[in-house]
Amino acid sequence: MSNATNSASGFAEVNGTQIYYEVAGEGHPLVLIHAGIADSRMWDDQFSVFAQHYRVLRYDLRGYGKSACPPGPYALRDDLHALLQHLNIAKAHLIGVSMGGSLAVDFTLTHPDMVSALITVCAGLSGFEAPDDPDTTAYIQQLIAADKAGDKDQLNELEVHLWVDGLRRTPEQVNPTIRERVREMNGLALSREAETDQAEPQRLDPPAAGRLSEIHAPTLVIIGDEDLPGVRATADKLATDISGARKAVIHNAAHVPNMERPDAFNRIVLDFLASLA
Repeated sequence: MSNATNSASGFAEVNGTQIYYEVAGEGHPLVLIHAGIADSRMWDDQFSVFAQHYRVLRYDLRGYGKSACPPGPYALRDDLHALLQHLNIAKAHLIGVSMGGSLAVDFTLTHPDMVSALITVCAGLSGFEAPDDPDTTAYIQQLIAADKAGDKDQLNELEVHLWVDGLRRTPEQVNPTIRERVREMNGLALSREAETDQAEPQRLDPPAAGRLSEIHAPTLVIIGDEDLPGVRATADKLATDISGARKAVIHNAAHVPNMERPDAFNRIVLDFLASLA
């Protein structure tokens, strides 16, 4: 644990695994949930900034970063619930990117009394199939081929291009530091597939796509305009089907706009949360 009174880090023993977390700041709790191509380090440009206003929690999902992933059934929403209980957090704002956004939505449906605001960022959505996009479908075949060949380096590079660059931009049009940060985090996750393949994720049933009208927490949907068409379609569904949801588009950014455009992202988030006070 840290010596600072308003910051801490460590491992929480929850649901048969160890979850690494960091907490900083004071005030209303704000939880940052990372994408499936990253870990909690993807929030480096938000963690200390948001901690000036909130008690901020970021953590590594099981199988990512420093968190373990033992074999057997699990549910990420149950891990988050147990982690919040471990930290004595009764209610929090949630921000989730990509897979983390899907988790935030599922958690809000499962524990509505624990969510004071929901912010999805380029989010997935359980039970939703976006309209087919030929370019994305063709590119995914390259990912599948690299995975079958066991070429983790090639798979990592293909995923960095798909998610960080987006299919409409070249790597040269994207900040190389951002690409390398994601490549490192995603490479770590890919290296642990033998471990994570033994785990059995338990999906939300019924899934979230048909239940968005149940969400009553103030909601902000953030999307990068260079993200994939399917992700943009998911953002439109979230913004349409969640009553009162607001939508914000971050320009010249793909799937990790908080990393690509941190100043714009932080301003949008903080302005939205301030409007709820």
